[in-house]
Amino acid sequence: MSAYTALTGAGFRAQVRDKATLFFTFAFPLLFLIVFGLIFRGQEVPETGRPYISYIAPGVMSWGVANAAVFGVAFTLMQWRRDDLLRLIRMTPARLPAVLAARYVIALVVGAVQAVVFLAVAMLPLFGLRLDGRWPLALPVLVLGITAFLAIGVVIGSYANTPEAVAAIANCLMVPMAFLSGSFLPLDMMPSWLQSVSRVLPLRYLNDAMSAALAGRGGPGDIALGCAGLAVFTVLFGAIALKTFRWSNTT
Repeated sequence: MSAYTALTGAGFRAQVRDKATLFFTFAFPLLFLIVFGLIFRGQEVPETGRPYISYIAPGVMSWGVANAAVFGVAFTLMQWRRDDLLRLIRMTPARLPAVLAARYVIALVVGAVQAVVFLAVAMLPLFGLRLDGRWPLALPVLVLGITAFLAIGVVIGSYANTPEAVAAIANCLMVPMAFLSGSFLPLDMMPSWLQSVSRVLPLRYLNDAMSAALAGRGGPGDIALGCAGLAVFTVLFGAIALKTFRWSNTT
């Protein structure tokens, strides 16, 4: 059995056994969908005339998937380093690419299941999301989004030394980004200067591309631009992650 296979299998077993984390990974985004979906049910955004659900559903789903990718790998790396598991792994034939690849596959599976469950609920008559004909293009967007935010999570997990530090850093990053990137409120309702500022946030590109693919809010160019932006952030944060990765708290 290869190091990658062993780490992936162990990661999946740990993920399934942690019932509380597993539940909130899927329930937390759905809670926001239910709250915002019921509040704005049947309403339209005055600036565009589009239903709120076409903004809320793709945006909240993108935030939920990104959140899971960041927190999942950040907490795992912090705990493994604190418990000296990473140091022990380093003494085996396993190398850093195998460690990160194992976490990447787990993040992709969790994100894919999150997206399917979320969209199934959003398409119920209670909320009324209607998928655009380009919805299959959401798959590469999802993969790129998970990749970009996983890289961010690796940076956080390499820097933070306690669960409290991981939660504080990740929340300070992800919660404001959700509001500034249009996950909870349509960017069309925000001032133009704030819409411009949001261009430096990776979640903005994930939201825009996912909205264009799922709800038809934009064309193929918007999807391509979103994917390009996510690719740039992946390279940027991936380089930082490789530079800052630590096998133990003493190195």
